[in-house]
Amino acid sequence: MNKATSPSKGPSQRQQRVAELVRHALADVLQRGEIQDPVLASHVVTVPEVRMSPDLKLATAYVMPLGGKDERAVLEALERNRKALRTEVARRLSNMRYAPDLRFRRDETFDEAARIDALLNSEKVRRDTAPAAPGDIRED
Repeated sequence: MNKATSPSKGPSQRQQRVAELVRHALADVLQRGEIQDPVLASHVVTVPEVRMSPDLKLATAYVMPLGGKDERAVLEALERNRKALRTEVARRLSNMRYAPDLRFRRDETFDEAARIDALLNSEKVRRDTAPAAPGDIRED
């Protein structure tokens, strides 16, 4: 089995490096308010992660407005301004042959963390992880 037909084992080091460069460039553009959009101007948008396609032509940016407010409006504003954002990212990544197309998705890591916290704080887990009193016999 050659490299082209082997199952993927995650992003390559090059994909990760380019994704991080795109993430920094995109965060910089959003932080500086270089895109003239009232929705983007009124929100602080974080970009915790960017994932690149294997051919480096598509960047999927996972974004979240600060406090999780107006997520839908922010995602729509990012989509509306996708070309301008791509142009600004390309300007900052002048050492790349071409700028990747940008795609925006809601970052769900905060939701997942809250779900895990709720599970860890559930009565069943607390009961199972509590230290056993001397003489207690636990049956699992």
